[in-house]
Amino acid sequence: MDNFIKSLPPLATLRPFEAAARLESFSRAADELHLTQAAISRQIRALEEDLGVTLFERRNRGVFLTREGREFGRTVSQALESIATGAQELRGAPDDKRVVLFCQLCEAFYWLMPQLADFNRLYPDIEIQLATSTSPITEFSGNFDIALQTNRRPSGSHRLAFTAEDEIFPVCSPAYLKGTSTPLSLDALLNHRLLHHHAEPPDWLEWEDWFQAMGYFEPSSAEGAVFDSYPLLLQAAVAGHGIALGWRRTTQRLIENGELIRPVSESLPQHDAIALYTRQGAPQRAGSKALLGWLCEVLGDE
Repeated sequence: MDNFIKSLPPLATLRPFEAAARLESFSRAADELHLTQAAISRQIRALEEDLGVTLFERRNRGVFLTREGREFGRTVSQALESIATGAQELRGAPDDKRVVLFCQLCEAFYWLMPQLADFNRLYPDIEIQLATSTSPITEFSGNFDIALQTNRRPSGSHRLAFTAEDEIFPVCSPAYLKGTSTPLSLDALLNHRLLHHHAEPPDWLEWEDWFQAMGYFEPSSAEGAVFDSYPLLLQAAVAGHGIALGWRRTTQRLIENGELIRPVSESLPQHDAIALYTRQGAPQRAGSKALLGWLCEVLGDE
């Protein structure tokens, strides 16, 4: 037992290291643990000195896990998960009828909320607590059971459960094209005001990529506003400010209600556009299984 204790690294360094390794960022680890970035850096430096290896490469614009850091990160994450599971068992079983669903804000507002009434009719005893964000799940510090987000966004070590297709096409307000015959050609589309969405990290398909996927490589000289939020981008399109790239699942109801139209016939299929995850270490409860099964069924049928 004494040898076992002596082999342990300083225990106070493990949580800061696990958070920094999972997020690959000292600053985001500091935000999650409510510490300063300097404190995170000191703890990880102390851990590296104790182990005698470099866990992170420090560069001007960030930190990057070394091979040893990535391997030890998995070991620490599994150990902390085991401790958390044991602690939860001692505290007592969580409420089996309450499920926390993390969802991207736009999918929650435009797609999920209208669908949840059907789930509530099927499972009236299960309470869904919704956590929304414009950031990926790797930046979410709260607990969740299931997460739904765009497939290319960072997901950390959470387990991928299911992917679903979607498609991307231009959308705009009917008023914006009042008096203009549709569908527009791609040449004509380039002469309109195109609304842009720039995401950080850059995990979003933009106009240039969409045009190239259509086999069209002419650069656009059109003016256009830039948004850092997809919900704001859609609202700008609804308000008649220009033409945006929309995802079918989040624009379908707006199209059905007449708030948006599709000005061109071209569309880009996305076979693995939406991803569902289960949280690493989350217990397999009946409520979570019911919600995950329902989401897979609804996403697969559309």
